[in-house]
Amino acid sequence: MYSPPYNSDHPEPTLTQLVSELVSDAKLLLRQEVALAKHEIRAEIRKSKVALMSLGVGIGLAALGGLLLIVMLVHLLNALSELPLWMCYGIVGGACAIAGIVLVYTGKKQMASIEVVPPQTVETMRENVRWIKEKALSGKI
Repeated sequence: MYSPPYNSDHPEPTLTQLVSELVSDAKLLLRQEVALAKHEIRAEIRKSKVALMSLGVGIGLAALGGLLLIVMLVHLLNALSELPLWMCYGIVGGACAIAGIVLVYTGKKQMASIEVVPPQTVETMRENVRWIKEKALSGKI
């Protein structure tokens, strides 16, 4: 809340009035910060939902397709080579396990980029605290 500089026509505000204005400004600022934090948290939750849904659907489809491909590849390997069927299952299963590990690592990396603490709110809160301290210490409250 901005108030114009005082001149001789208007009496100087009392300390009580100044403190009251400071408290009022601080309350307004706090309400705005809470609203900003809620907005940022909702945005992060939306990002989390999208990432989890993508990860879940990807895992499900990969599992279904992988199951069918595993059976096909095992029998193809068995038909093209003279390896026993159990060994063909081992080779194809190991390759699938490596691919699965890579996909899980990628999903984990995406989840790590989601910020739990809203950085913009934290920074503006720091600025607000500095501003309130400056006002309180300057004696001009």
